Amino acid sequence: MRYFSAFKKQNSRKLSVRMAIWGSWLLGAYLMVALLTPLLIRVGFLPDGQLGLNSPMYAPPSFDHWCGTDRLGRDVCVRTLQGTGVALQVVFLAVTLAVLIGVPVGLFSGYAGGVIDRIMVLIMETLYTVPVLLLSVVIAFVLGRGILNAAIALCVVYIPQYFRVVRNQTGQVKTELYVEAARAMGAGPLWVMRRYLFKNVLTSVPVLLTLNAADAVLVLGGLGFLGLGLPETIPEWGSDLNMALDAVPVGIWWTALYPGIAMFGLVLSLSLLGEALEDLICGS
Repeated sequence: MRYFSAFKKQNSRKLSVRMAIWGSWLLGAYLMVALLTPLLIRVGFLPDGQLGLNSPMYAPPSFDHWCGTDRLGRDVCVRTLQGTGVALQVVFLAVTLAVLIGVPVGLFSGYAGGVIDRIMVLIMETLYTVPVLLLSVVIAFVLGRGILNAAIALCVVYIPQYFRVVRNQTGQVKTELYVEAARAMGAGPLWVMRRYLFKNVLTSVPVLLTLNAADAVLVLGGLGFLGLGLPETIPEWGSDLNMALDAVPVGIWWTALYPGIAMFGLVLSLSLLGEALEDLICGS
């Protein structure tokens, strides 16, 4: 029985390593696309995804336009490639802000306890109970379109998740003997949180970060689909899918296929990384 359990655990770890490798390679490919696409457009190798007046509308995939054109004659392939950099930029900014706000607030609330902790828990639990897309739509509607505004709309959604994880772990770690010993020796709250608690409560943050990033790609696509994401001058997968609604029923499939595949691939890469990290970090 022990042999079977060890064998099962070893196979699970090997699968997690493979998932991490596949997710890293796929995410690396997206990063390369995001970095190279603006350079290729600048040197003239690729056309600008915003310029389509000289191209036919709804042209099918061809040698001139590998993924066809949309209803404005814009190259679908180039717009999909440009949307990669935009999506990564917004998602990175959103999860970074969520971590920078949610982790310190959760750490302080879990350590302080009392009335402060109750108030923070009430606020965060209220935000957490609201559906992700609904809360993002409301915030994006209030703030308006823009990269920073979209990132803030996503950031507010994920702050409660980091708060809950870090607060719960802080409540467990602060009762350990080495923390009590540090207090007895005169260590102040800031010193205890920075020196003894901070490192010990971050074990689940990388897992949560990658999974939130995958979810943020979908939510950003939803905002763009509803017309609340980014300005029309910025290529975005969600807005392109919205424009493809009228074209798909009449057989113009390429305007929806390639942005959809790009969104699926990015979500898949981040999900593979998140699931692998969860097994490797939390399951070890």
